[in-house]
Amino acid sequence: MHQKDPDKDWKTLILETFKKHEGRYGYRRIHVELIAQGYTINHKKVQRIMQELDLKCEKFVRKSRYKSYKGTVGKVAKNRLNGRFNTPYALQKVVTDVIEFKFTNDEKLYLSPIMDLYNGEIIGFSMSKRLTLDFVLDSLKQALPIIQERAEYRTTIHSNQGWHYQQNKWVKTEVTP
Repeated sequence: MHQKDPDKDWKTLILETFKKHEGRYGYRRIHVELIAQGYTINHKKVQRIMQELDLKCEKFVRKSRYKSYKGTVGKVAKNRLNGRFNTPYALQKVVTDVIEFKFTNDEKLYLSPIMDLYNGEIIGFSMSKRLTLDFVLDSLKQALPIIQERAEYRTTIHSNQGWHYQQNKWVKTEVTP
């Protein structure tokens, strides 16, 4: 005797949602869409059903993440934080990195925030369409006067040691009046 498929309704709904979005939605986005419509379904079930139906989001495959590390090109600073990313003192530990945003028209935007680990406050940031040394220096130049004015203890600025953070110009930047 042949049993009825218990997921028949789910398969129909998932297939309709997949087609509605022209194959651009993977299981995560389809799951979110179904939840927004008021359905209760586990994301793993959506993933399993999509695999059974051979539905793959192929139009927007994730590309590799941006990596700023290009080897040693300058002075590599000692890791003073050693995974201790909290502090009871304002501006004692400050961190920075470059974040890349990609848009559908192949444009990119880079963000360089500088954040105080005491309270998560952004004390400097810059944005640019090109990744240059001056771009990361802009956020540092915003943060240094704040650090100089408000820091009660010695400040450690921690970065991922990408090429721009190894440059002499970054390491030796000072507050200018």
